[in-house]
Amino acid sequence: MAVISLSYRYLEKLVGTDRQTIISRLPMIGSDIERTEEDHVDVEFFPSRPDLFSVEGAARAMRGFLGIETGLPRYRVTPSGTSFSIDPGLASIRPYLGSAVIRNVSFDEESIQSLMSLQEALHWAVGRGRSKVAIGVHDMDAVTGPFRYIAAPRDRSFVPLDYDREMTMEEILAEHPKGKAYAHIVDTFPYFPLIVDARDRVLSFPPIINGELTRVTTSTKNILLDTTGTDEKAVMTAVNIICTALAETGASIECVDIGGKSIPTLEPTERLVSVKECSDLLGIGLTPVEMSETLKKMRYGAEPAGDGMIRVDVPCYRADILHDWDIFEDVAIAYGYENVDACISSTFAIGRAHPVQIIGGITREIMAGMGFIEVLPFTLTSERVQYTNMQRPPSGSALKVLSPITEDHTHVRTSILPLLLETCQTNRHRELPQRIFAVGDVIENLETFQKTACAGMHPGADFSEAYATADALCRELSIPYTVQVSGDGAYIEGRRGEIVCNGTVIGTFGEIHPAVLNAFDLEHPVAAVELDLRAVPGYPGRQDTP
Repeated sequence: MAVISLSYRYLEKLVGTDRQTIISRLPMIGSDIERTEEDHVDVEFFPSRPDLFSVEGAARAMRGFLGIETGLPRYRVTPSGTSFSIDPGLASIRPYLGSAVIRNVSFDEESIQSLMSLQEALHWAVGRGRSKVAIGVHDMDAVTGPFRYIAAPRDRSFVPLDYDREMTMEEILAEHPKGKAYAHIVDTFPYFPLIVDARDRVLSFPPIINGELTRVTTSTKNILLDTTGTDEKAVMTAVNIICTALAETGASIECVDIGGKSIPTLEPTERLVSVKECSDLLGIGLTPVEMSETLKKMRYGAEPAGDGMIRVDVPCYRADILHDWDIFEDVAIAYGYENVDACISSTFAIGRAHPVQIIGGITREIMAGMGFIEVLPFTLTSERVQYTNMQRPPSGSALKVLSPITEDHTHVRTSILPLLLETCQTNRHRELPQRIFAVGDVIENLETFQKTACAGMHPGADFSEAYATADALCRELSIPYTVQVSGDGAYIEGRRGEIVCNGTVIGTFGEIHPAVLNAFDLEHPVAAVELDLRAVPGYPGRQDTP
């Protein structure tokens, strides 16, 4: 979720009404107000609506929602007379480029802050931490077109933003804060992407840092926008959102020739949607005219098209509209959830607790009774945490994430204990003893089931404590068990055991190995237990869904 700071003065100016009215209605368009301050309000918007990640975008939406200005915003785009060429050598590095020239901007501190915040929010929501999309904003009057997007030697130098000396691109990755933060995106490539002007001056080293040459200030009047990335649709989404946000302030948008194609166009896309399908889904009766008017409040172009259909023009900045139901959701927002009549469902059912939840609840009571505090670690983890740090071999039964956003979230957990040690690592400077536990889902061989684990960290933690905890837990859960010697590398040899039920190993316990403690930066002994809750009498059998 993105938290955006909306300046009252700037917001009131763009919306055309008072702050009390705006704040009272903001939550009804799908946002949460995090905090209200003397001069601004912090609002949390869903990642699916990056067009709201600026004061300008939020003001545009609020003008429609409040009925101040409804219908499709139209943005005029004229030729800029400048162009970009793209080096074929970037095809396997960072192949896509979007651009625009934005003239007659009028910046003050608030509007510059809004633009910079929008840029960073888009890096997160659309750009996946700049790896998918990176955005550069430049003072157009400081450079000369046409421009080139090239694959440059790694020793090419320029003055990066916030510095007063030239640095090679390799030095920037090693020394500049932005370089160190984002080096992992490009450091394996033989060449680096670079944007230069007609005089071979550097504008930007995407996705790392802009050049000091094109710094944007309150005196900047004309902007050159560049967006580069590995996904063409995401690149154009960022272009459209930034251009339309600045157009809301009165700036004019000019297109740039990129490989013979004029970018951007800022044209809407057209869809035909059914009034009956929308009414049936939402449970509210709407006529074609009424549905068209609600859509106009959400800044669509809409008009009845006959045969119970609505012709909808979707604004170019609404990248979240993938299905007709996305439009129907906006109909519900504009209609007002508070205006939907409450009624008893025609489907009647009596609910009861699932056996898995019952067993989980009992386990929590037992662990709390033994003095442990429950934590809720993430379900996604990494091979490093699950296996390498634990001195355990990687599991072939783990479910991997196909396209992970970060290297810390590549697997669905198969064990909870490593995540407890990670929690201890985060809180290693807190007072001792620390006794924590967790109950939750794991996935092995595409089967979802529950485990519980606990860890006690303090100077006296040892094998006896782990054994006593395991014994009490199994007895209270009515698990008939025996104990045998374990070979689990996560524990100290001679101070580890396996819990066996009906010939099957269902858990482990013992004193955590010093090498594992070092891997998690822990300085005190840890006694730990992990148990497969499928061994509890009454646990349901495997379901037919993974």
